[in-house]
Amino acid sequence: MDLTTVWFLLIAVLFTGYFILEGFDFGVGALLPVLGRDDRERRVLINTIGPVWDGNEVWLITAAGALFAAFPEWYATLFSGFYLPLLLILIALIARGVAFEYRHKRPDATWKKRWDTAITIGSLIPAVGWGIVFANIVRGVPLDNNHDYTGGLTDLLNPYALLGGATTAALFLTHGAVFLALKTNGDIRTRAGQLAARTTPATLALTTAWLTWTLTLHHNTTAIALAATATLTLTGALAATRVRREGWAFTGTAATIGLTIATLFATLYPNVLPSTTDPTGTLTILNAASSPYTLKIMSWVALVFTPVVLAYQSWTYWVFRRRIGVANIPH
Repeated sequence: MDLTTVWFLLIAVLFTGYFILEGFDFGVGALLPVLGRDDRERRVLINTIGPVWDGNEVWLITAAGALFAAFPEWYATLFSGFYLPLLLILIALIARGVAFEYRHKRPDATWKKRWDTAITIGSLIPAVGWGIVFANIVRGVPLDNNHDYTGGLTDLLNPYALLGGATTAALFLTHGAVFLALKTNGDIRTRAGQLAARTTPATLALTTAWLTWTLTLHHNTTAIALAATATLTLTGALAATRVRREGWAFTGTAATIGLTIATLFATLYPNVLPSTTDPTGTLTILNAASSPYTLKIMSWVALVFTPVVLAYQSWTYWVFRRRIGVANIPH
């Protein structure tokens, strides 16, 4: 396997890990006004992700850095053509991060309510936005023979992309509800489990529709197998939720998100950004890649530091593995 394919797979793994881990973060943030009936309950919800949310974003930073170094043409076209949606996602992530840090600085109820709104909106925008971005990457966008984006914002808001945004938002909301059922106790656990059971059928319908549409655009044996397995794991998550097996349910929603993102990358390969107007403008793993020497250096760096990142993040999740509830939150 050549290094261009290796780095395409590594970037796919990084984005998959990001969406699995940050997906439940987004879900918890978006569900803050739904499941948090008072300030103490909202503090419980925030504390379930408090020790891990910023570590989860490391996956995005690493993925963007790897994309820049391994496929600079892909990075340049993507971040220039998708400038507005990516900027909106970035602003939302910044507002969300600031809200986590500043919410508890004052006891005033209005102050907290404003930051709670920032957390909710800052979680919903990326949940929808990432689906729109990746749907357009798979579908393709108008590119000229210099690989420059020639479309506008409206070209990115096509029906397939909007369905993708709705699907990722639904997946993250369900993933977040299942995570809360796994990480809390008492009344919050019960309500989170019930909410997950109610949202999973709609999430299953959206995911199935989006993956089916994706396979009509590009398909191969691997993509078909991944998409079929994604629907099965989400069905299993629904069954586990209804019998209050939160661990299995969380495994199911995590697997569904991972398999969905893997399906997108499987249908995309060997392209990285198809052109819908000029075939010569299509970016592939070959014409978008850095030099072999650059990829070789990056491979050695990844070989050394990836185990370190995985080790400290695994340790963090292990340390903060216990359930929490209102009784753990002081007045």
